[in-house]
Amino acid sequence: MASEVNVSNPALNFSEKKMDQPSGRSFMQVLCEKYSPENFPYRRGPGVGVHVPATPQGSPMKDRLNLPSVLVLNSCGITCAGDEREIAAFCAHVSELDLSDNKLQDWHEVSKIVSNVPQLEFLNLSSNPLSLSVLERTCAGSFSGVRKLVLNNSKASWETVHTILQELPELEELFLCLNDYETVSCPSVCCHSLKLLHITDNNLQDWTEIRKLGVMFPSLDTLVLANNHLNAIEEPADSLARLFPNLRSISLHKSGLQSWEDIDKLNSFPKLEEVRLLGIPLLQPYTTEERRKLVVARLPSVSKLNGSVVTDGEREDSERFFIRYYVDVPQEEVPFRYHELITKYGKLEPLAEVDLRPQSSAKVEVHFNDQVEEMSIRLDQTVAELKKQLKTLVQLPTSSMLLYYFDHEAPFGPEEMKYSSRALHSFGIRDGDKIFVESKTK
Repeated sequence: MASEVNVSNPALNFSEKKMDQPSGRSFMQVLCEKYSPENFPYRRGPGVGVHVPATPQGSPMKDRLNLPSVLVLNSCGITCAGDEREIAAFCAHVSELDLSDNKLQDWHEVSKIVSNVPQLEFLNLSSNPLSLSVLERTCAGSFSGVRKLVLNNSKASWETVHTILQELPELEELFLCLNDYETVSCPSVCCHSLKLLHITDNNLQDWTEIRKLGVMFPSLDTLVLANNHLNAIEEPADSLARLFPNLRSISLHKSGLQSWEDIDKLNSFPKLEEVRLLGIPLLQPYTTEERRKLVVARLPSVSKLNGSVVTDGEREDSERFFIRYYVDVPQEEVPFRYHELITKYGKLEPLAEVDLRPQSSAKVEVHFNDQVEEMSIRLDQTVAELKKQLKTLVQLPTSSMLLYYFDHEAPFGPEEMKYSSRALHSFGIRDGDKIFVESKTK
């Protein structure tokens, strides 16, 4: 009975073990501490979704843990698996597991965990020092059901990646960011299951390395290359179509692209719909409006740019802008897209520059009796202030003045300026208009 009491108190047992293993903790130890009834009480109600798995008869920790199907155990100092029977007993239903920022450096220990989580589809091993050990195919086989694998900042070698690809027939999403890759190594066999590859924040500069990704992953739908230093897309158009026949989305955010020819080459991907191109040297000299419109006009099949949907109206505006932008450029420097758009819209005249700022003054003719005087008046003043300005000219007191404004284009004749507090700009006075002054005593 004494031994049963000890084992049925796992948190106590693991606390004692922690004293014996100061260098790290086991997966099972951390699991018990985080999801113990004291720290993670079982709650009922909609949206909670906490699950107590069925465990093998006689399991010493039966009903002691309340585990959700998504386990987050990041930054917990985990170095090893712990008791595999206990992992199998409590993790049979787990589908997602986050083990990022731990101290796992032995693939065998990772395999002990994963092999006992049969429903696992998502695994995050980011920022574990796993480059210190070799991943053998027998270990990688325990990952066979994983569909999404995150190896960011793990410094996983390409040999490790190849082993994983061989043993994960259902892998759909792979994250290889921050791994200091300068080159790409191709395996002997392609991976046809992969749809999404994040390989941001590496040191991939040469297109010859990027093209290997197309060879490795012929079914790739999404390729995220942000924060690499790719300086050009050096590939013929027909070859690009063969390399990435299914690519729907590409991110070249903060790459080193410096030529419009590289942007034009994106049209060679037959299924491309979404592009991210922020922060590239090519676009820095342009205004925000010019950047978006010039790129939209060059990529007729792209329906989303930098995360924003390209509407039909925006596309037409951009294409018309493109024609006018290049209308005065020497013929030998005009891009091919210009000629395509000329065929679509015809040659467009430059837009007239219209100054929409309100006019501050106007030169008008002032008519009084038989006199005509041309004078400049401020349009921000009121009718009363204008009368003061005219007092010297017409030799009348302001109280005796009647003013009429005549717009030579208006069909209804002069308009009496009867309200003293009304601002002159509200009449729409322009250069060449007339103001008639009459005396009330007349």
